[in-house]
Amino acid sequence: MRIDILTLIPGTFDRVFEESILGAAKKAGTLDIRLHNFREFSRDRHKTVDDAPFGGGPGMLIKPEPLVEAIRTIRKDGPPAPVFGLTPQGIPLSQPLVKRFARFERLILVCGRYEGFDDRLLSEFDAEISVGDYVLTGGEFAAMTIVDAVSRMIPGTVGRSESVQQDSFFTGPLDHPQYTRPAVWEHRGIPEVLRQGHHQHIEDWRRGQALLRTATRRPDVFSRLALTRDDGRHLQAVLRQSDGSTDSITKKIQEGVHS
Repeated sequence: MRIDILTLIPGTFDRVFEESILGAAKKAGTLDIRLHNFREFSRDRHKTVDDAPFGGGPGMLIKPEPLVEAIRTIRKDGPPAPVFGLTPQGIPLSQPLVKRFARFERLILVCGRYEGFDDRLLSEFDAEISVGDYVLTGGEFAAMTIVDAVSRMIPGTVGRSESVQQDSFFTGPLDHPQYTRPAVWEHRGIPEVLRQGHHQHIEDWRRGQALLRTATRRPDVFSRLALTRDDGRHLQAVLRQSDGSTDSITKKIQEGVHS
């Protein structure tokens, strides 16, 4: 997969895309990441890309001319690709959206800076994407997040496909609790079901724990899950083993389980 990133500070990405899984994917040719400094498309002698907003106000805005020329030039240099502007006003990034992005042969990501974009250039974007309801210094960090999330969906990037499929949000709920050796650490042990080695019992326990964790930590995600009767059974088994009051959780679960 090819990903083109338009930015004013391409050096930000150097170490991030050269290390770990992303670096290995680049070396293997699974990922082709190309960085473009759109300041190079400015035509004045100072290479200006920003200006003060009409009507006054703090900060500067990215001018339309250099960035639009950069987008149009890079669009032509390769296979067709959607252009996504990274802005706080965009569509919230989610795992289903990440999976859709991973189906494209190529993506073009545009990093914002300063106080944002001149509104007239937004028509060059196929969509605006937000990575969360908070303000970042620039779109570079959002671009890193998207590249990292999308790359995990590309076969060959992550060593084992099971690792991806068991990630939080991949199949809906959050991930279940996980443990490694030693079996007892600081007087705390691991759940007995994991010691017994019965594969089906472990899978049932993990599913119940994942759903319970989702119900308690992310009720918004839990409310969107299409639960089965088996899910209800797994949850009830986990709840019976839980400490403290679980009446409110039980009510949510009973309301959410579908036949």
